[in-house]
Amino acid sequence: MRSLPLPLALTARLAPVAVLATAGWALSSGPDTSPAAKDKTPPHTTERSASAPATEAVTKTYAAAPAPCESLAGKTVTSLVPGAKAAGKEIPSTDTGVRRTCSWNALKGYEYRWLDVSFEVMASDEAALKSYEERVADRSGGGEVPGLGDAAYSVVNLTTEDKQQTREGTVLVRASNALVMITYNGSDFESKKAPSTETINKGAIKAAKEAVAALEGGQG
Repeated sequence: MRSLPLPLALTARLAPVAVLATAGWALSSGPDTSPAAKDKTPPHTTERSASAPATEAVTKTYAAAPAPCESLAGKTVTSLVPGAKAAGKEIPSTDTGVRRTCSWNALKGYEYRWLDVSFEVMASDEAALKSYEERVADRSGGGEVPGLGDAAYSVVNLTTEDKQQTREGTVLVRASNALVMITYNGSDFESKKAPSTETINKGAIKAAKEAVAALEGGQG
């Protein structure tokens, strides 16, 4: 089979790298309750209870991003990206504790498929919710995916470059303080057509369900 050049939109894809701040410890201290300190306390000052905790931890459901290339079953990878190696390729990140992405892509015959699975762990549920809402707002035309994480959204778009169609689906999931993002697209270089909306959407949602299960299972 002769090799075919890939469209610029596919070959120029780069996985973003983001560094997110993680939560630390908030320190607070109570007053000195020794007799000497009491003698120095002005009559109008109200003392705090000596039993108040000295430190308070900010708890998070997910402390680190799981290994993304291990988040999908091998048979899922080969069904969504025929011809791809199940192991995938992890995209370099400046902080793998908070963001990790794995990518699979292959050309089998004239059919091309690309799949990304990305995990982001944020400082709090509130931070993850804000980021989720902002990203959903930037991707109009989709809809909610019920029963997946705390909230999930799916959208499919069709692009055409040099008469070559590419259809791409994105599924974004928020699970507590973590975000899971799936990107799945495909093209047919013989017909110049793209896979159907249903094919891409179902494939992206299938990958999202397995990725969220991997996230939850890794924190058990």
